[in-house]
Amino acid sequence: MAERPGDAKHFDAQVRSEADPQRQATIALVRVRGLDASTAQDELAVEEPLELRIRPSDDSTATESVAVIMRTPGADDELAAGFLFSEGLIVGRGELARILPGYDDDGLPTGNVLDIIPATGIPLLKRIHAGGVSRAFAVNASCGVCGRNSIAAVCAAFPALAPDSGWTTAETLTALPERLREGQRVFDSTGGLHAAALFAPDGTLLALREDVGRHNAVDKLIGRSLLDGTLPLRHAMLLVSGRLSFEIVQKVVAAGIPLVAAVSAPSSLAVDLARQSGVTLVAFLRGASMNIYSHPSRVTVPKPHAD
Repeated sequence: MAERPGDAKHFDAQVRSEADPQRQATIALVRVRGLDASTAQDELAVEEPLELRIRPSDDSTATESVAVIMRTPGADDELAAGFLFSEGLIVGRGELARILPGYDDDGLPTGNVLDIIPATGIPLLKRIHAGGVSRAFAVNASCGVCGRNSIAAVCAAFPALAPDSGWTTAETLTALPERLREGQRVFDSTGGLHAAALFAPDGTLLALREDVGRHNAVDKLIGRSLLDGTLPLRHAMLLVSGRLSFEIVQKVVAAGIPLVAAVSAPSSLAVDLARQSGVTLVAFLRGASMNIYSHPSRVTVPKPHAD
């Protein structure tokens, strides 16, 4: 009987390493609880880019970069295979011969690159070129894929914001989540949409957008500002529902927004980018509490003390 393309025994993933990848990072911060502020540390989920490269065969040394996925390291072979399948680029495991660790420009193995070798006769590159990849972007050879180089590429494209002091207050920030909820008309009826809103430093709501994805809601706000000719948004701050990822902060840097806040957690790479680009990043904004992970001088808070 002929073997079908999706037969499991065709697939040979050789990515897993004995060392467990880093999934948490310790970050210093200023913690505000009501009228009390203190310096502290927090554990954040690590976020790093994973580059997917297509290698035509085992004996080939040529590769083509086709996608970068921001992710928390771990089970990268599963992520790569699932990504290709969900994008409609493969129909089953039998269309993949192997997934191997990739190498950086110096020829050294790196945990942030995977070489994907399609099964014989499977035109994976042709499919990618014909259909595109909706959840990824083409890799620029000068950018690289390690977190540090990714941040450098963003900072090179957009100038870092100048430091500010007393730009807004902790009291103003604590009122924003409720104002965001009040402005979500659709959320009350569906419960399934994320929201993003622009506020003035005094807490005045400037604009609010909803979408099933946080990234889309932020893009809508920035797109409206682009069409209105109001970029950069030097006198606005952004609040998003959910967590803060590298991509969200990247959009904030591009739009020139000095402060971004979220009701949930940031990733480590989001904090790194905010610190290097001059953006104030506030997370876990709930009630009278918040964590300020970068450039706290923009927020007037009680004088911090060490725990």
